[in-house]
Amino acid sequence: MLELFRETEALLEGHFLLSSGKHSDVYIQCAKLLMYPEKAAKAIAIITEKLKGVDFDIVVGPAMGGIIVSYEIGRQEGKPAIFVEREDGKMKLRRGFTIEEGQRVLIAEDVVTTGKSSYEAIKVVEEMGGKVVGIACLVNRCKEKLKYPIYDGVKIEANIYDRESCPLCKMGRPIVKLGSR
Repeated sequence: MLELFRETEALLEGHFLLSSGKHSDVYIQCAKLLMYPEKAAKAIAIITEKLKGVDFDIVVGPAMGGIIVSYEIGRQEGKPAIFVEREDGKMKLRRGFTIEEGQRVLIAEDVVTTGKSSYEAIKVVEEMGGKVVGIACLVNRCKEKLKYPIYDGVKIEANIYDRESCPLCKMGRPIVKLGSR
């Protein structure tokens, strides 16, 4: 997986503002990998191999980062794939998408750091009566244990800092924002 990120120049080093609001010295720009369908299929195949034996009916990805990931997992697994998106600052199902009562749902993301986007998607799913079975992601850089199992392509141990204690800020390094939020 890391080789695919390097090939597509998706693995970046510097000082980055993450979607979670935290800072990091490593950033994975998954869109750079996902722009190549063959490479995206290879990367997602690493995840779907880990999903063997996981029973789910539908894949839901938070927009933006989870759309392509959920689609490709759905394609490889022969399952429908939909997405939640922000409307007035809140994640919602739109475009006629629905979750049926009791439907087993896999959440799909590009990167999971704090689980914030995943939990926003999970809230929508659970409010509709769906049952979340896990979170699939290309990159897992989560340091804390989440409530759901994570099926990742790669686990990365990146330095992640709160803004107030970021040594990169203290060194005066300029910060770059690449995320979608």
